[in-house]
Amino acid sequence: MPAAQAWTRDTIRPADWTVPLSAAALAELRGVLLQLRHSPLPTFLLDPADFALDACRETMNEVRRVTHDGTMFAVLDRLPMAELSRDEAIQLYWLLSSLLARPVAQKLNGQMFYDVRDTGAKLRPGSGIRPTVTNVDLRFHNDNSYNETPPDYVCLLCLHPAKQGGISQVVSVATVHQTLKEAFPELMDRLYRPFWYDRHAEHRPDEPKTFAAPIFERGADGAVKARLALSEIFAGYELRDERMDNETAAALAAVQAVFERPDLRVELDFAPGQIQYVNNRATGHARTEFVDHPEPERKRHLVRLWLRDRGGRGYRG
Repeated sequence: MPAAQAWTRDTIRPADWTVPLSAAALAELRGVLLQLRHSPLPTFLLDPADFALDACRETMNEVRRVTHDGTMFAVLDRLPMAELSRDEAIQLYWLLSSLLARPVAQKLNGQMFYDVRDTGAKLRPGSGIRPTVTNVDLRFHNDNSYNETPPDYVCLLCLHPAKQGGISQVVSVATVHQTLKEAFPELMDRLYRPFWYDRHAEHRPDEPKTFAAPIFERGADGAVKARLALSEIFAGYELRDERMDNETAAALAAVQAVFERPDLRVELDFAPGQIQYVNNRATGHARTEFVDHPEPERKRHLVRLWLRDRGGRGYRG
């Protein structure tokens, strides 16, 4: 495993994860805009192969390098939001992300885009309400840990940041694993055995409400992959009306203790037009609680895509 993947706050700097959109790439995107304004197309029909995007392809190859061989997350900086409508920004986001991997459904109903903003909804086990549509603090997690085939990449386009809070946080899965191994060696075996996860109602009516999987597993290349989702695990046991044994509770407490170490994480302020790309199974991501602007058009709003080249494009993969 490259040393860069097992980073801590003091071993990396913004230059390690920031990928600028070059002048050539921006010129190509402006050319795409002219074409789409002249001959509009639905976003889902946009294919990078239909446009001149050599510089953008080079930029996204750098995003791929950073998210595979570097810090495992990248911030693309940034779309020229002052020149774009909301829909145009999303179309360029779709094209850039499609150069990295294939967009896939984020819900069982086939929903491809997911708006990350506070809807006023309240969380409860089995409700299907995801924490991303609230303003609560989100613990470190890997997206869709409660599904057979989680996305390879989680992408977030910032349209509007919050008035206060809503800071993005990232942590290296390799570092979390190593820290747990050093501090809680007696619990590592438990972390490699299944836990119950709340499936957030993303299943057919005749299927179980919970999903069983370990928090850690090894990929074919020997690298550690994670399904970090403590809230979903606690909700999973609640849905099953099943009491955790002492070892299970201790293992989850150990993971939470590592999450709380500020020296292991990096905090990122979102700016409009920036796109965050996260290698999902190799990076834990979180968000602090936030307060919105009172004006609806200024409320915190991120647009999420999931990318995965394996399996089908449907939610189940």
